[in-house]
Amino acid sequence: MRTLVLGAGGQVGRALHALLPDATALDRTAFDIADPPAVDWGAYDVVVNAAAFTDVDGAESRAADAWRANATGPAVLAGAAREHGLTLVHLSSEYVFDGTADRPYTEDDPVAPLSVYGASKAAGDLAVQGLERHYLLRPTWVVGDGRNFVRTMLGLAARGIAPTVVDDQVGRPTFATDLAAAVVHLVTTGAPHGTYHVTGGGEPASWAEVARAVFALSGHGDLAVTGTSTAAYFADKPHAARRPLNSVLDLSRAEKAGVATPDWRERLAAYVRAADGAAR
Repeated sequence: MRTLVLGAGGQVGRALHALLPDATALDRTAFDIADPPAVDWGAYDVVVNAAAFTDVDGAESRAADAWRANATGPAVLAGAAREHGLTLVHLSSEYVFDGTADRPYTEDDPVAPLSVYGASKAAGDLAVQGLERHYLLRPTWVVGDGRNFVRTMLGLAARGIAPTVVDDQVGRPTFATDLAAAVVHLVTTGAPHGTYHVTGGGEPASWAEVARAVFALSGHGDLAVTGTSTAAYFADKPHAARRPLNSVLDLSRAEKAGVATPDWRERLAAYVRAADGAAR
């Protein structure tokens, strides 16, 4: 499988390159997906797009940048894949939904983004879904090698800071290594093309509950994590993007295709142990 990984500097891109060491892995400085350099597309069978504009709040004031990376870029890649007979793998987000459903979102639910970021990702999804040979994966709350919520909480715990965290946004963390494994599984097993929801498994939790689990696992369970509503947390942040309250995705289609969706609490424990070991 001759593979080109784009967005290799991000959390998922790094995990993908670790699983696919023979792949060509390019970060955003080497490959602009909206205006790609000259590429020998014939040298590849699969293109995995892990590149994106991911600053959810920043997208509100930098809409052109968000749309360029999240909508135009995937459309350009879809055009190249169509022309050269490639399989395109694209990573999306649950922010394409408005989070008002009282159940997990399925791949076939209509999109209704609340933010510029969500709208740009939804537009990119549409471009990719028009391609016959595609895999579109939607993760949530990604945790990997890089900046993420869990690392932020670990830093606060180490400094003895007890944070206030929103408790009305509910979902499941997705670990970058598991997401990368899902990409490889879908492509190498010839799973049906289409959209797949891929997150950690297990019972959903709020951001505050995830934070409390991080504090407990890192030996700082004595520090209280105070819960607050999304409305209260962002009350003094008028330029913040609106966020879906329900980020729980239905995993049935991915699991039917043989994708592993490990319990996020078990994966979190392993992640914290590894982070603790690296810090010693």
